[in-house]
Amino acid sequence: MVSDADRDAELVIEEMLRGERPDDGLVAEEGASNEGVSGRRWVVDPLDGTTNFLYGLPAWAVSIALEDGEGGAVGVVHDPVRDETFSAVRGLGARLGNEPIEVSGSAALDSSLIATGFGYESGQRREQAELLVGVLPHVRDIRRAGAASLDLCWVGCGRLDGYYERGLKPWDWAAGCVIVTEAGGALRELDGEPHGLVAASPAIADELLALVS
Repeated sequence: MVSDADRDAELVIEEMLRGERPDDGLVAEEGASNEGVSGRRWVVDPLDGTTNFLYGLPAWAVSIALEDGEGGAVGVVHDPVRDETFSAVRGLGARLGNEPIEVSGSAALDSSLIATGFGYESGQRREQAELLVGVLPHVRDIRRAGAASLDLCWVGCGRLDGYYERGLKPWDWAAGCVIVTEAGGALRELDGEPHGLVAASPAIADELLALVS
């Protein structure tokens, strides 16, 4: 689902970036695109968690990342419902507001709280449900907020110990990945199709990857 809010938010962000950073590239969920000439690219999800937004569930956010030749350079995720802004700059750590954040440091998968998400295509959802049956006995519990950018930020600040999901787009993960990395977390790619991601406290990242691969 796409709301007028998705489109309006993307237009505001696109106009701001084109005005302030006209040489930079841009890719956004609702179609805004610009190749750019600077070697930098903004990756924008103007409203991550649209289904939650339309149903009045308080888990949605605006996610903006800046990438350069070395990968993710800046990540910002703003949660308007809680008035929380997560941010990170490569090499300078991650923050919630003005306060530094770090991952939970969980060392045991069986006592870890893990988040995931589900696709919209029925076949993919069936596979994800079957996988979940195998995951649940090996973790403390599972959470499904419905906004990948927030899942990643909550890993970054220790509200979650780990997160995995397949089938999302670059704008779903771009900012959150910078935040997790700068908060001391570990990222792992899930091989195969659709592309997947694991983000977790370092001590449980490889075990979670093996469990959900």
